[in-house]
Amino acid sequence: MTSADFSTVLPEFLLAVYAMAALLFGVWTGKDKVGPAILWATVAVLLVIGFWIGVGGSGARDAFGGLFLDDPFARFSKVAILFSAAAILAMSADYLVRRGLLRFEFPILVVLATIGMMMMVSAGDLMSLYLGLELMSLSLYVVAALRRDSERSSEAGLKYFVLGSLSSGLLLYGASLTYGFAGTTNFAGIISVVEAGHLPLGVLFGMVFMIAGLAFKVSAVPFHMWTPDVYEGSPTPVTAFFATAPKMAAMALIARLVYDAFGHVPSDWGQVLAIVAVASMFLGAVAGIGQKNIKRLMAYSSITHMGFALMGVLAGTEAGVSATLIYMSIYIAMNIGVFSFILAMERDGQPVTDISALNMLSKAEPLKALALLVLFFSLAGVPPMLGFFAKFAVIKAALFAGYTWVAVLGVVASVIAAFYYLRIVYYMYFGTETEALDSRMPAVQWVLLMASALVMVAGAMNLFGLEGAAQAAAAALVH
Repeated sequence: MTSADFSTVLPEFLLAVYAMAALLFGVWTGKDKVGPAILWATVAVLLVIGFWIGVGGSGARDAFGGLFLDDPFARFSKVAILFSAAAILAMSADYLVRRGLLRFEFPILVVLATIGMMMMVSAGDLMSLYLGLELMSLSLYVVAALRRDSERSSEAGLKYFVLGSLSSGLLLYGASLTYGFAGTTNFAGIISVVEAGHLPLGVLFGMVFMIAGLAFKVSAVPFHMWTPDVYEGSPTPVTAFFATAPKMAAMALIARLVYDAFGHVPSDWGQVLAIVAVASMFLGAVAGIGQKNIKRLMAYSSITHMGFALMGVLAGTEAGVSATLIYMSIYIAMNIGVFSFILAMERDGQPVTDISALNMLSKAEPLKALALLVLFFSLAGVPPMLGFFAKFAVIKAALFAGYTWVAVLGVVASVIAAFYYLRIVYYMYFGTETEALDSRMPAVQWVLLMASALVMVAGAMNLFGLEGAAQAAAAALVH
């Protein structure tokens, strides 16, 4: 390993050292008693490294012979992953402490999952792709079953593990087929075998299997079956984490794989992604209508949104990738706001997840109700909220790439999905009055809820510079 290689992977290396040091500290000094200290230290470390990557990097370089890539695309994704992981940990602290769930291992597992995600978005080889994916997945399997005395939580962890193993098998089979026919695991080597307009049959099958394995990680249809049960059964902070950073990492990895390894044949993988995207948008839109549990509803919401995000990737253009990055960033911001409220949904000190509990929230908590209204309007894609511009960008990218049918169906799916977001708004403002929710909301959750809602409105002006960064990141990937 050269000094150049080491400097390229320094953020990941420092996070790994921190995770091991925190683990030893926790074991030697009293285990769960130091949980809060480790959690807040982890938040600080994630924010510092995220800021460092955001302002410190420039240009593109690789390490370990192309196994690890550091370019604007990877850096954009890493900043989103690190900041969202820090936000989820910060807003979860109070919930975990009061429920007796703050095991000192929890923030450490989040850090290990984050390292895996950072490895995923920087992967330049099938080997490093799989290493990053498994490091993330193994950490997530454990945190899904964090509530050990709950059957639902244990079931969620087991379901996620079993189905995740299946997706890993699909991915590995696809990778082995690709290696067998291309003679290399390096993306740069694979793309040299994939000549313009011609894809060897074995590599085509390998590509489809790998896309199938990765579709599982973003809850895309038909690999979505784990999502509602795992979202519902996992502790709410874990559900909030599932809905943010891992989705960004997996979506970035799909883009990295199809553009870096199969960029010469966008029509081949574009067709596969188009079918997956349309199926995801419609299943999430239709199945979400009957949901009464807000965590299950957010699961179907995520399936729909991942379908929209895939529309940008399947376009096969720089504008498409840029639209997907913007979409995922806005999606993360919306979810952080919504889940900061879901974490505070309590009645008589007990968690509440039924959406009917939001009846006439506007009367008891007008400011919170207004913030939620903005966030749900944004999730539904109602202008002038930021969510509308996110959907408009990916639909436009698909339209300009010739996928008119996908764009049209996307608009239809968006209208259907708007029903269950608007139903919640109806409950909050026009529902039948019921026993009010507890008004208690920790400061961190309140700040994140309000900030997220404010971003959805104010961001419509200039996207806070997000557009320029996303375009630079997309230009680094699509070449």
